[in-house]
Amino acid sequence: MTDSIARRDPDAPRAPLAAPAGSSAPGGPVPTLPEAGDDGPARGEPEPFGPGDLLWDGMGDQRLMFLLGGGLIMQVMHPAIGAAVGQQSVYRSDPWGRLTRSLNSLQTWVYGGPQAIEEGKRLREMHKDISGVDAQGRSYHALSAGPYAWVHLTAFERAVTMAKYFGERPYTPQEEQRLYKEVIRLGRILRVPERMFPATVGDYWTYFHDMVDNTLENHPTAHDVLETTLTVGAPPPLRGPLRALWRPLGLTSGRLNHFVTVGTLPDAVRRKLELPWTARDEVRLRRLGRAVAATMPRLPERARYLPIAYHARRAARAQERLARAMRVA
Repeated sequence: MTDSIARRDPDAPRAPLAAPAGSSAPGGPVPTLPEAGDDGPARGEPEPFGPGDLLWDGMGDQRLMFLLGGGLIMQVMHPAIGAAVGQQSVYRSDPWGRLTRSLNSLQTWVYGGPQAIEEGKRLREMHKDISGVDAQGRSYHALSAGPYAWVHLTAFERAVTMAKYFGERPYTPQEEQRLYKEVIRLGRILRVPERMFPATVGDYWTYFHDMVDNTLENHPTAHDVLETTLTVGAPPPLRGPLRALWRPLGLTSGRLNHFVTVGTLPDAVRRKLELPWTARDEVRLRRLGRAVAATMPRLPERARYLPIAYHARRAARAQERLARAMRVA
């Protein structure tokens, strides 16, 4: 990855995407991202995460709960993912159950140590038989490289957006570079094909905007998911003061789920889904974000982190204390 990368916001204006290598179009050639799947990266097993990594500090943060809905919306706007989730998922009948299972898996990727590698293999094995044909007659397979990579790569946009709305401050350009390297490392744990990773942060935003403009659809599954957000309460993993913040704007829990999900989507995604969003809405979301950001540093670690992350962080500190004691002895 290069050391000098221009920082890009998901809502920033962007240049037109160039044509694939070997073709001619204004803006010059760029490499294409192939769609065919494979069995994952050819290199050796990736290094698990631990203390000192940005994802170690961020992936278990309770504020993640505010961003998951928008991530799912963008994922199911991909026609293959929308078809698979719409036809085969239980998100309608058991939304928070599905979320809890997904969160446990997600936490294992970062806090599971060697178990993270096995979890990545398990996920690919679990998805290998998910295939079908969508309502327009298009075939899909859960392990096709393009959709599989898109599900993972939305994580970087979500992390940047979380810092923008709910963090003490946005990421610096240097932190974004470091975070993106870790997102690629996480993708290797999940066995995303290596060729699917945009090389730099700048390349990532080019890829992201091209996906929004040219691949994502105003998909019925996305609207189904949004409708589901209106019928459920605050996320069960959300605890303590953060749960109390779930009603700061005079909204019921379901309406706030919907409000935060829509509000944290990029403008281009909202436009594609034909979702209204006003300047007043943005002010209300920013007000909620400031309240969350002001509350988080005052909370004990047990309340700031999801359970798996909390216990992993405690265990890592205990291991470090033991290692120091053994060195002294």
